[in-house]
Amino acid sequence: MARSTVLAERLSAQLLSNSVAGTVLDVVRRLLAVQAQDPRGARLAIRARSVGLTARHVDGQLTEERSVVVSTLNRGTLHLVRSDDYWWLHRLTTPQLLTSSARRLAQEKVSAADAERGVKIILKVLSSGPATREQLRGPIRAAGIRTEGQAFAHILLLAAIRGHVVRGPMVATEHAFVLVRDWLGKAPKPMTRDIELGELARRYLAGHGPASAEDLTRWAGINIGDARRGLAQIASQLVDRADGLAATVNRSGHAELPPPRLLGAFDPSLLGWRSREPIIGTQQGIVTSNGVFRPFAMVRGRAVATWSLARGEVAMSPFATISKPNRSVLDEDAVAVKAFLA
Repeated sequence: MARSTVLAERLSAQLLSNSVAGTVLDVVRRLLAVQAQDPRGARLAIRARSVGLTARHVDGQLTEERSVVVSTLNRGTLHLVRSDDYWWLHRLTTPQLLTSSARRLAQEKVSAADAERGVKIILKVLSSGPATREQLRGPIRAAGIRTEGQAFAHILLLAAIRGHVVRGPMVATEHAFVLVRDWLGKAPKPMTRDIELGELARRYLAGHGPASAEDLTRWAGINIGDARRGLAQIASQLVDRADGLAATVNRSGHAELPPPRLLGAFDPSLLGWRSREPIIGTQQGIVTSNGVFRPFAMVRGRAVATWSLARGEVAMSPFATISKPNRSVLDEDAVAVKAFLA
């Protein structure tokens, strides 16, 4: 099957070709997990896939409804997920992070004993309510535990990997930390691992299909054996495809490429598969050398520019000349971006 057809199918699965989602939950349910180390980028991912929403709607679901939550999940990276999905996603995607966590703590000269003490201090502080990074850093430093460099960040990460803490309410531009039990309540009864792997595969394909087991491995941070087990669990739900990719919906023949659109930093369209080449080609300016994914403009499924928002104005830096009709649509979308964030 032509690569352009597969790309159109994937972007349709991503809700970029038909942005009809009317709620934050609709978008997050489809994508399963939205990368969220850049809070504005996560909100713009919702914007690009919905109609009638603003950033305040996202914040309301995070802080007031608590229907979505931000935590360390896939690949040890912050993701925005439905609160109902947090529990099983955490079980599948975080245990494998413990080895690298211990190694990084050792590199930061934090002993295993000090890491344990640090986690206990975090839990004690958060037992009184939400706290910011600095409100947590102070007591840990006061206890004589190293917090310089990345030491404090990896102590926090350990608490998240163990399922003790998630990000909670917004304090200025920062997500405060909260105890999972206080913010999300009691954990539901777990499913069997095979059922959870099947749910992971099914939900991943809903927002990213067609895709391969290797794509699922890359996105979720699980091993290839677990990815294949998950796909095997839903084998009866998969459609037959000549290209060998897995999909639960046959969009070929009617999937259309998205209209011109501005996408935010760390947009899910660049993070869901092994290769980003179908969208960014050989452009070097979108993904920086230190792994930052910059906001970009998409036309017919391809990145055509990076963009930034400074002093309330959107500034685009095209890779090549953009046609007047496409530039006009992007300019209209820039107005929509500002309205969304206002």
